[in-house]
This record gives sequence, C-alpha cells and structure tokens, in this order.
Amino acid sequence: MNQGDAAIQFIYLLGVLVLVGSAFVARRIPIAQGLRMFIAWVLIFAAAFIIFTLKDEFSALGTRLLLETRGGVEQTGPGEIRIRQAPDGHFWVDAEVNGRSVRFLVDSGATVTSISRETADRVGIERSGGFGVMVQTANGVVVAQRGTAESISIGPITRRDVAVHISDAFGDLNVIGMNYLSSLSAWGVEGKTLRLKS
Repeated sequence: MNQGDAAIQFIYLLGVLVLVGSAFVARRIPIAQGLRMFIAWVLIFAAAFIIFTLKDEFSALGTRLLLETRGGVEQTGPGEIRIRQAPDGHFWVDAEVNGRSVRFLVDSGATVTSISRETADRVGIERSGGFGVMVQTANGVVVAQRGTAESISIGPITRRDVAVHISDAFGDLNVIGMNYLSSLSAWGVEGKTLRLKS
C-alpha cells in the first residue's frame, strides 16, 4: 500500500473517531466512562488501521511461516519453484502422481523415484512383473518391482511416464529421485531452499 492510500485511511479513521467522540458528548455520558469508551474505540480503530495498512505484509509473513515450519512449495516464476527445508533438515513436498496427492521426500541420493506399494495401489501404478530390482536404501538392500507413473507433478512442473520402484520395504516413505530431478533444466540447494526449474 502506498503512502497516499495510508493517509486517506488515516483521515477516514480520524473522522470516524471524531464522530464517535461527538456521540459521547451528545449523550452526556460521564467523563470517566466516556474517556474509557473513547480509549477503547481508539484502540479498536488503531488495530484496524494497522491491519488494513499492513495486510500484504501479514499475508506474506503467514505464507513464509507456513513454508518454514512445514516445508513447502513456493512458485517463484513460470516453471520454477522453491521448496523450503523442513525442521528435520529434509526437503518434503506434496506432489501429484496420476492426479492424486502424494507426500514425497526429495532425495538426490536416490537414483530412481520410489514409492510404497500402498501408494502405487492408491494412484493406480501397475507393477511391470518379471524379476525385481535390487535397491540400496538407508536400511540396506531391498527388492523392488518396476512401474511407470503416467505423470508426476510438483507445482507447475510435470513429468510424464516416470519410472518408479515399488516395494513394501519402503514403508510409508515415497522418494523423488534423480530420474525426476535430472529431467529439469536446473535444480540445486540454495541455503535452506531447494530450487527446481522446469
């Protein structure tokens, strides 16, 4: 909000306060009671003035706090997003797999995007059958099945026909891997923010 708008709002609120004050005088309210009521109205209108004047700043602060505490996605341009680091030190994101919301850990140490069997069933990803593939995880080597997601979208960035590994051994953890990240024109960590560009 520019200074001219703030000045107009201030004059308007001052006029309202004068109107309220004149109402007290017209009703012949005792001075002590009238003063208390007048101070209460001044505080109410001052709070309203501050809220209206700084509403954009409050909105931006709220968005930033939400991203800081939860880790989240902020679109910073066409095909470009930033993911705030979560309190646990990781980058978490709510993506869409085949049009359904899935919570992912973004992990550049994972070669292939990996999802749990429950997630695969929920979003409609079929196992390709045949021999499984050995996958190195933090808990050791596990056997996973191959599959293909029709689409994986993180904010405005969508990739189609994305290879995935599927296994019960992943528990409820889903991981965005390098096969997704390497398809981007740019990605990298800047401080406590992960930047992805389509």
